Amino acid sequence: MTQSYYSGGIEMKKVKISTIILLIILITMVAFFGIYVNVQNRMENKVEDYSYAMDLSGARVVRLKVDTSTNTIVKDADGNEVEDASSLTDEEITEKGYVKEEVPVNKSEDLKLENYEKSKKIVEERLQKANISNYIVKLDNNSGDIMVELTEDDATDAAVSMLESSGSFEILDSNSKEVLLNNDDIKSVKAVYGASQTGNGTSVYLDFEFTKEGAKKLGQVSNDYKTVENKTENNTAENTTQDTQNTEETANEEKTITMKIDGEEIMTQSFDEPIENGRMQLSIGSATTDQQTFQENIFQASTIATVLDSGRMPVQYTVDENQYIHSDITENQIQIGICVVLAIALIALVVMIIRYKMLGLFGAISYVGLVSIFLLIIRYANVVLSMEGILGIVVIMILNYIFVNKFLSKLKGKNKELTKTDVQIANNETYKEFFIKIVPICITVITFCFINFVPISSFGMTMFWGIALIAGYNVVITNNLFKLKADK
Repeated sequence: MTQSYYSGGIEMKKVKISTIILLIILITMVAFFGIYVNVQNRMENKVEDYSYAMDLSGARVVRLKVDTSTNTIVKDADGNEVEDASSLTDEEITEKGYVKEEVPVNKSEDLKLENYEKSKKIVEERLQKANISNYIVKLDNNSGDIMVELTEDDATDAAVSMLESSGSFEILDSNSKEVLLNNDDIKSVKAVYGASQTGNGTSVYLDFEFTKEGAKKLGQVSNDYKTVENKTENNTAENTTQDTQNTEETANEEKTITMKIDGEEIMTQSFDEPIENGRMQLSIGSATTDQQTFQENIFQASTIATVLDSGRMPVQYTVDENQYIHSDITENQIQIGICVVLAIALIALVVMIIRYKMLGLFGAISYVGLVSIFLLIIRYANVVLSMEGILGIVVIMILNYIFVNKFLSKLKGKNKELTKTDVQIANNETYKEFFIKIVPICITVITFCFINFVPISSFGMTMFWGIALIAGYNVVITNNLFKLKADK
């Protein structure tokens, strides 16, 4: 009975060890080769790809040039700008006594270093609000031109169009063209969505929150430009006729506002009721149940919200250069580097096996499992890999090799009579010695993670996930794998 129970225990331990080893092999295959499925008659890897920084993947280079062009406007004899004069011929302009005038897009007094620097900050803020972290923005202090480098991906074109926008916002009197509200009155703008009031789908809105002073202005404007409700008395035909006349007169006198974004008219309307809470919503598109249309509306609203929430550019820019520049580091060079690192790692593992024999083999298997999981974490944690990030991967591989080697050195000579107690003591001592020594590294790594500079943050994030994995993986996998190897 005892012999049978003992044999059963050994078999169970072998099954558990085999399961862990097979799991490590499976994870390694996924990390290095991927998972391919047939999608529309082509094999597609379902494992997330790495996110590369511009020094490895190349970059889209965009030059925002200060706009030196002019706009042609028509003025009357009193010097006032004539609206809708684009349809007038030169003869008609002369007959009416109008005069054409070329007005610079950027006033000469606006073209100064202070405004160039402010424009640069607005460009950076727009990129941050659009969740684009991998970018470089440079300013030419003399010309005012702004050079932007972006990682090439599906969102790059949208980001470029967003950068060129002036971000101007105005609410004007539709008749007098008096500016009633502008960018200075806005506190924040964001894209929101919800069920439409008619219940026929989902509506997307721009949600404007105004400053304290802007809220007062909005309340006054929404009251002054409120839709007039017409009440008709039907007691007699005479009253009805009189009310109809009053209605027509009221409709003619009703005041409306015009909303402009980037100089383009978005809508002309009056307000249903005064707005007292300082918030206003502007519908983008119509309510829809179609997912693609909804995503398009959300994208458009998010882009406009990002531009307006970042403020108006004090200088108007145009995209003068927009091209993709390849990385100086070729794919072949990267592959050679990977092969060299893997070859060195393989030699190191062979040395470990020779030195510690069966215990070394278990240590090597555990080591390969950690590296494989680490490579998957980097992908799914959206770590942007620069050359410094790749260096971080190499450092983690070295640190984990040191950890496993320390652990094995404490078990050396106990290959045959290894006990679970020995494993636990060795594990505790290794953790204590290892992590006490790398405390300064841990502090530095955490600091690097919060630095908004891709080479440093890439190294910091890579190291952060690697150290966290060393701490968690070795206590869960390595420790238990050796406990299963122990005799008792």
